[in-house]
Amino acid sequence: MRYIMIGAGAVGGVVGGRLAGAGHEVVLVARGAHHTALRDGGLRLRVPEGELTYRLPVVDGPGPLGELRADDVLVLAVKTQDSEAALQTWGPVPVAGGGTAAERLPLVCAQNGVESQRLALRRFRRVYGVCVWLPSTYVEPGVVSAAGSPLTGILHLGRYPHGTDATARAIAADLEKSGFEAPLPPDVRRWQYAKLLSNLGNAIEAVSGPVDSEEAEALFARVRAEGEAVLDAAGIAYAGLEEQREARGDKVTLVPLDGAPRGGGSSWQSLVRGTGTIEADHLNGEIVLLGRLHGVPTPLNELLQRLANRFARERRAAGSMPVGELVRLADDAVAFVQEA
Repeated sequence: MRYIMIGAGAVGGVVGGRLAGAGHEVVLVARGAHHTALRDGGLRLRVPEGELTYRLPVVDGPGPLGELRADDVLVLAVKTQDSEAALQTWGPVPVAGGGTAAERLPLVCAQNGVESQRLALRRFRRVYGVCVWLPSTYVEPGVVSAAGSPLTGILHLGRYPHGTDATARAIAADLEKSGFEAPLPPDVRRWQYAKLLSNLGNAIEAVSGPVDSEEAEALFARVRAEGEAVLDAAGIAYAGLEEQREARGDKVTLVPLDGAPRGGGSSWQSLVRGTGTIEADHLNGEIVLLGRLHGVPTPLNELLQRLANRFARERRAAGSMPVGELVRLADDAVAFVQEA
């Protein structure tokens, strides 16, 4: 199979690089300065064993590829806010032998949140979801890093909305040969919703910096509890913390990398890069949506969604709001709902 990484940033670049390093055929899809750097200097992957460089085909869209191959696997690794445009672009592309990508090819959603696979299923017949446990960073154009060892990451994989099949097993086998663990649970959504709960802290990190103080950790516990209440009300199953700890064990331990500081998570990285967008609508916003549908107040997640979007829109510095100020705003938001 040939893997076409639609979005070659932190996740897509690392997964694509590791697949290429194991001998699999990979095409990277990128834009702007990142596309130029990948084309001219190759993909530079900084990992515990050193910096690896892969000279891979790089395109900015499907045009240069012409007809896609029947053995292609499309891996969607853009931020969720960019999924709709990517699906519109790649779905109609013709495949050798007849039909289109949306009709014939598997689409793997390697992203945070749960929305992209729902969007994809409107167009693509064969959609696969991934719960991405992969500590990775977009360092600079052409350079990504992954600090995990002995495994680079754990990628729970399954057919969406549930089940598995021969394609999922083949993809998982390729990933396992490339430095990942790739379990095939019967319902990958349980793991994705568990990851969603963890990702609710992304906005705290983006707005106020690392969630490593007692004050920040207490706020995140409140935000997560709000999310759990919403998922419980909606009847949505998710893997518990103990089940997640058992699955991870010590398989992915972070190792300091020269010239590639870990930095923050995906939302923090969006602010640092000044992209003008952030994924909060599909993380905290997913909890807000479900809360409104099922009658559960979500003042904390509403606040974080609003603040993260404002920081992205106004291109404010990541972590620039003191955590004490954020906690004060959170208390006010809760009090307002209780008094309403």
